[in-house]
Amino acid sequence: MSLSVALSHRLGALSLDVAFETPGGVTALFGRSGAGKSTVVNAIAGLLRPERGQVRLDGMVLLDTDQGIWLPPHRRRLGYVFQDARLFPHLSVRGNLTFGARFAPRAERVAAQGDFDRVVAMLGIAPLLARRTTDLSGGERQRVAIGRALLARPRLLLLDEPLAALDQARKDEILPWIERLRDEAGLPIVYVSHSLAEVARLGTTIVALDEGRVARIGPAATVLSDPASFPLMGRQEAGAILSAVVVEADAGDGLSRLGLSAGDVLVPRVAAAVGSAVRLRVRARDVILALEAPSGISTLNALPVTVASVGDAEGGAIVEVGLTLGSERLLARITARSARALGLAPGMPCIALLKAIAVGRRDMAPAASEIPRDG
Repeated sequence: MSLSVALSHRLGALSLDVAFETPGGVTALFGRSGAGKSTVVNAIAGLLRPERGQVRLDGMVLLDTDQGIWLPPHRRRLGYVFQDARLFPHLSVRGNLTFGARFAPRAERVAAQGDFDRVVAMLGIAPLLARRTTDLSGGERQRVAIGRALLARPRLLLLDEPLAALDQARKDEILPWIERLRDEAGLPIVYVSHSLAEVARLGTTIVALDEGRVARIGPAATVLSDPASFPLMGRQEAGAILSAVVVEADAGDGLSRLGLSAGDVLVPRVAAAVGSAVRLRVRARDVILALEAPSGISTLNALPVTVASVGDAEGGAIVEVGLTLGSERLLARITARSARALGLAPGMPCIALLKAIAVGRRDMAPAASEIPRDG
């Protein structure tokens, strides 16, 4: 699946001028509130007519203002899940799901009906089918909304801040289901969020928006591990995504051992089988640098790295250091004084130290098989 978007539109104080193409998987539209994320996704869905623009999905023209083409929403075959679920209160969960199947193309309605059990099982909502939607938790409502959208057999699924209205417990409940949707349904997704944690966990491609413009675009691991992205991501939460394999699910003391391209790390126990691929989020603020492997310290993880870049001091106090870790990138955020004391410079080998507890369970997730890789 390829999605091509080029839009120009003024909405209140926002002057939108964006253009991007993505290859499929989960395209994460990321940015601060007011950056233009929902405006873009509404234009893709056909809920907003931009002043100028083109939207193409697998070569099918959904919008082209130059040619006077604007397909109405019901002809675009897109599934849309809003922040507030928007379920029908007069219908049961089953009624909401079967309502979605009515919008499948006529030639695919029998297939859509056959999808019912598969979608219900994938989202874990079988126990909810007879319940009223008003009796569901926030996380349950969102899962039902996703199921309703899937049963319409869309060509693309749009998720606009689906977790924004949920507390952390409900977010932890629904995130694994979205991961499962990403990995099992084979359906391309555009995921809108201003949460870096969600984007790092779910996204395969990131389109970072800033004041109505595309500031960065690329594979999630590349964009998030680039020091140039720090101003967009928020320096406190910025970091890198690493690909790992479970070497020991139970390495003792409540820890698991994960294999990286340049060594192993110990992290809090992961609920995954040996050999499973996982993605690991490491915040730059949690990485400590040393010239050689230290002894007599509590930190369990010491990884050989090479300095790739040393950023300019932030207000004279903080610098971002880009690191090469085997075939991947890592980031460290340290004081300028420390960088000077260590004599850090590109090409210099050193040791990256990482406390096992610095990587929480929310920072580890199943790897997306379709994550694009840099050559």
